[in-house]
Amino acid sequence: MNRTIRRAGTVTLLLVMALLMRLTWLQTVDGEALADNEDNRRNAIERYAHPFGDIYVGGEPVTGSERAGDGGDLRHRRTYTDGPLYAPVTGFASQVRGTTQLEGIYRDVLDGTDDRLKDPLELLTGERAQPGNVLTTIDPDVQRAGYRALDGKKGGAVAIDPDSGEILGAVSTPSFDPSSVSGSTAEDAAAWRKLTARSGTDRTDDQPTLNRALRQAVPPGSTFKLVVAAAALENGLYSSVDERTDSPDPYTLEGTSTVLRNENAAAPCEDASLRTALRYSCNNVFAALATELGTAKLREQAEKFGFDDAKRDVPVRAARSNFPARMDPAQTGLSGIGQFEVTATPLQMAMVSQAVARGGELVDPHMVSRVQDGSGHTLRSYEDPDTHRVMSERTAGQLKSAMGTVVEKGTGSNAKIDGVTVGGKTGTAQHGVDNSGTPYAWFTSFGETDSGRKVAVAVLVEDSDAARAEVSGNGLAAPVARRMMEAALR
Repeated sequence: MNRTIRRAGTVTLLLVMALLMRLTWLQTVDGEALADNEDNRRNAIERYAHPFGDIYVGGEPVTGSERAGDGGDLRHRRTYTDGPLYAPVTGFASQVRGTTQLEGIYRDVLDGTDDRLKDPLELLTGERAQPGNVLTTIDPDVQRAGYRALDGKKGGAVAIDPDSGEILGAVSTPSFDPSSVSGSTAEDAAAWRKLTARSGTDRTDDQPTLNRALRQAVPPGSTFKLVVAAAALENGLYSSVDERTDSPDPYTLEGTSTVLRNENAAAPCEDASLRTALRYSCNNVFAALATELGTAKLREQAEKFGFDDAKRDVPVRAARSNFPARMDPAQTGLSGIGQFEVTATPLQMAMVSQAVARGGELVDPHMVSRVQDGSGHTLRSYEDPDTHRVMSERTAGQLKSAMGTVVEKGTGSNAKIDGVTVGGKTGTAQHGVDNSGTPYAWFTSFGETDSGRKVAVAVLVEDSDAARAEVSGNGLAAPVARRMMEAALR
């Protein structure tokens, strides 16, 4: 045989063998990864070939499926009932942009690909099973009350049952309709561009897709004084909320010439007791307490409440609420009034009131009760969450009483509810360089009926159309909390 032909044949054989080896490798080693790749169009075609399971609120589905009318290869698209109301809970399922929140966490259950949904034959054949459903703990009346009370202001609110840890409301405004971006049409693309557009030269728009209830951590202002008060009582600085403190007014931050004054210059804040200091929101008292306690003890108490937990799942991953690890004495003093680098989400501040209302115990908050298969059998239950001791029952009782004084005689009067014991703490947190931005208005609270029913609520109003001088926790946030507590305790 001609030597040239023989060499060409050898090279060809080697190339064929290399090709076969590559194909074998792709099928046996990389096949699963390629099949699961998000860019694999076949996955999207299969996923949207059938109707989905649903997310339930109050026993009724707030999601659905409809035939896509664009003639494409994605046959179904997600629909939402009261989409803007429940978007912070459901998230969205988009043919183009994937899934978020509960839609993303339980995607395999909702689209029928979770192996727990399949019988032995379906497991053997790889066939799609009947999709499952997700049952939430959200109370539709509480959710709607918070949504209406916020009335489009930029903010978030969370309501929790202190005894069970069930999240009854998770509100974020302004919101959006997930149905408007669930498809792959030009209209869906235009809706997404509008939702994510930037306005002005140096700020984003209202970010309607941001979950402010769970994912927006900002300075908590004076609501953080509850954490400082708990640390002072737990560490024996004072035996009760009625014992006078050693707190000069005004207070000079240690190691500096910076004088920290109180919002109300006429308030009786000099050497005030914790009850009086919470009632009038005395900055001097809590800055002095924080400095005396020191960073380590404050951080320890804050972490018991849930601060610095980077893996807080409810089951949606909440943003970390931060308490700084390293501060000088002056910075520690500022942290005592919820400033410097202290940040919190509405979920976190609701957890503070939740622990107070439950006698010092914190039940892990969650907004899903059960995950079911298509026949209604439970695949997973969240109805027995873990409980943690945050502070002594005595300390919780002291704080509960002082928070009641804040509402009855102090800065939280707008949260009063006839026939309900209400306690709370207002907060107005600085925002922007040299406090140039509109302050954040906060309110964290609990309500309890004579029969023992309880609810804890925290509200953040990040921005509103109120004049700067009118921004306050009592004026903007407390009325929202009252509406949500009324709905929960009806």
